Amino acid sequence: MRRSNVLVELKVKEFINEVDSSKPAPGGGSVSALAATLGVALAKMVAHLTFNKKKFLELDDMIRHDYLENFTILTNIKDELVKLIDEDTEAFNEFMKALELPKNTEEEIMIRKQALKQATLKAIEVPNKVMHYTVKALETTVKMMPFGSKNAISDIGVGALLLYSGLEGATLNVLINLKGLDDESLIDQYQKTCEINLAKGKLLKHQILDFVYQGLK
Repeated sequence: MRRSNVLVELKVKEFINEVDSSKPAPGGGSVSALAATLGVALAKMVAHLTFNKKKFLELDDMIRHDYLENFTILTNIKDELVKLIDEDTEAFNEFMKALELPKNTEEEIMIRKQALKQATLKAIEVPNKVMHYTVKALETTVKMMPFGSKNAISDIGVGALLLYSGLEGATLNVLINLKGLDDESLIDQYQKTCEINLAKGKLLKHQILDFVYQGLK
């Protein structure tokens, strides 16, 4: 199993080469979390470029206060997503480790079955968290975008695209891991969560891109 934070400590080229290998992890889950993290980072970059702009400083105190609060929300989301980049690969490794457990006796079979169940749930819950944070980041971006620096409006759009890619990628990872569950009620619950988050995310992405394209005219 990887030590925590190994992936996020790699240089960009090293991370790319980790993905471009015969190893199954890091794979789509960690890459989705990374895409979402970069999307948040771009949204925050726009805020950094906005803070000292004359137009921003002339805004109503309450608007500036809310903008700063939303910036803090994005900071917290980014911190959580960074953790999930490694946690996704760790979850996969735990599942593979559970697969290797012996199954020669009834007791060993039960132990292995329980370990696989726990590992599967973790492999589902990590991308499920990525979905939650990406939707929250898109919602926060919508609140902030009217007041952001117009010189960085394209960055708002790229950030939204990355966030949605992270959301849809995380959704795929939840769905593929649901095959390892036998609890139909739980499967249905996760499937509905995926549908709701995807629908929300798609609307938010389009809202942001409509704003961006209008601003680029």
